[in-house]
Amino acid sequence: MRNDALCREIKIGNKTAYNRFVMNAMECCDSDLEGNPTKATYERYENLFKGDAGIIVLEAITVTYESRAREFQLSIMPHNEKPLKKFVDHMREVNKRPLFIFQLTHAGELSHPGFSRRVCIKPLPGFGGDILSEDDVDKIIDQFVLSAKIAHDVGADGVDLKLCHGYLGSQILRPYNDRNWKYGGPWEKRRQFAFDLIEKVTKAVNDPNFLIGSKISMWEGFPGGQGSAGPDTAIIDLTEPLDLVKGLEERGAKFIIQSAGSPSITLALSQPDKMIPDQVYLHHTVQKAVKGVVKDAVVIGSAYSVFNNGNNKLMARNKEESTVFFWGNKNIEDGVTDMIALGRQSLADPLLPLKYEEGREDEIKWCTACDNCIEFLIRQKNVGCATYNKPYTKALQEIRQKEGKLKEKHT
Repeated sequence: MRNDALCREIKIGNKTAYNRFVMNAMECCDSDLEGNPTKATYERYENLFKGDAGIIVLEAITVTYESRAREFQLSIMPHNEKPLKKFVDHMREVNKRPLFIFQLTHAGELSHPGFSRRVCIKPLPGFGGDILSEDDVDKIIDQFVLSAKIAHDVGADGVDLKLCHGYLGSQILRPYNDRNWKYGGPWEKRRQFAFDLIEKVTKAVNDPNFLIGSKISMWEGFPGGQGSAGPDTAIIDLTEPLDLVKGLEERGAKFIIQSAGSPSITLALSQPDKMIPDQVYLHHTVQKAVKGVVKDAVVIGSAYSVFNNGNNKLMARNKEESTVFFWGNKNIEDGVTDMIALGRQSLADPLLPLKYEEGREDEIKWCTACDNCIEFLIRQKNVGCATYNKPYTKALQEIRQKEGKLKEKHT
């Protein structure tokens, strides 16, 4: 077994991650009509648990069905408790070692109006929705609290209170939210949403062994987005996001998952593009900034999938110095991050951590960053890797053939 940085244990709060690999939250649209795990959900997570990552994050599980982004999205409400308990218990039977974190979310302006209520803090061009009141947001915080308690009771190791990627947390925190209300305008008011949220969750769960943290878009990459210098500029200013990180840790956060971008607006920032992947290095800069302000909280860096095994379009580097493993080990050793999160790569090969630990890199199925998985998600279809998983290859072909016929019909 290896003993390099990626394979070393790390303490997170009162728990220990077996290695430095994190399988990121990847929505896959395969719940049943009540938001419970299905056979497809079980198969995905069985493979992830067999892969032996230090942490596995359960995908963007919604705290409400009133406003949600995906029609077949996993949910975490009282009626889901027994199915989720069965689900967690089964994954523990597959492999007891990985820490299992639930990512709790509310879609806000990214809610799909075709089957749910689209709501917003302040209408953003191209999005919008019913404007939420202070009472509405307080009720949503209560929904997060209830869902966190359920996550604890069904056996999860912790929760990720989602403050990234354009979902409700992002919408409240971004400078664009200059509305004069309880959670808007000055930074001190906007950040209070996140602080109220973590404080109430911590108090309600009341378990020092339960890990609470957040995934944060440090810079969304558009005017007024998170990490912008103001409501009408896209200039990067990390003052607010770094203050958020410090405030969350002061209130009990044990981990911070660094991210960037808003996939509905700046997809290539959150998930560096195959053809022009250079923004991956921006993530390293931001990870280092986050690492510089935390005391004990574990920093988990994102956007590593695009490196794969060095077959990428990044310039001015030798292939062997442009891989997931090279940058993962280097950034951990250099104090840039504590762990690395893999999203698209986890769909291509959920067994990557195990194969790496056992020296079987030649068996790894490498993500090509084709983003066909993102196409499935956008189309509200069951998500999987169309490169290595034949049923998904066939499904994508059928979707595109059907779309082509529809275009012919209307021309």
